[in-house]
Amino acid sequence: MNDLSDLYQEVILDHSRSPRNYRPLEAPQRQAQGHNPLCGDQVTIYLAFEGDVIKDISFQGSGCAISKASASLLTESLKGRSTAEVKRLFDQIHALMTTGQSRGADLGKMAVFAGVHKFPARVKCAMLPWRAVVAALEDEGRAPTVSTE
Repeated sequence: MNDLSDLYQEVILDHSRSPRNYRPLEAPQRQAQGHNPLCGDQVTIYLAFEGDVIKDISFQGSGCAISKASASLLTESLKGRSTAEVKRLFDQIHALMTTGQSRGADLGKMAVFAGVHKFPARVKCAMLPWRAVVAALEDEGRAPTVSTE
């Protein structure tokens, strides 16, 4: 079990140090900001669509390793998915991060966050980019801000 925990930590550190899709989109169709006042995490998610499918997704921000890794892995996981798939995945990720259980869902690399549920303060860090994505999907152009308060 220690080897698996070590692997998960390596993936989180890798995505924190070298985040994927860390850039603003030139002309995003939707975007949202997230803020975690507990530890100072800030994230902005940018989305571009082709129909109902995420054609491109990126982020910018600062914060702890968990929030940055979560945003990086999120961008890799959501590109090419429909908005309905993203909302379904949000529910599965939320369950994983709050209970440690994936309920049979194949979460790919996002499974590295299974241990986060043991640290309730870190759940907010890991979920912040996900909450921002959902806010952007539900928004009609207002660029909402979500907070973990």
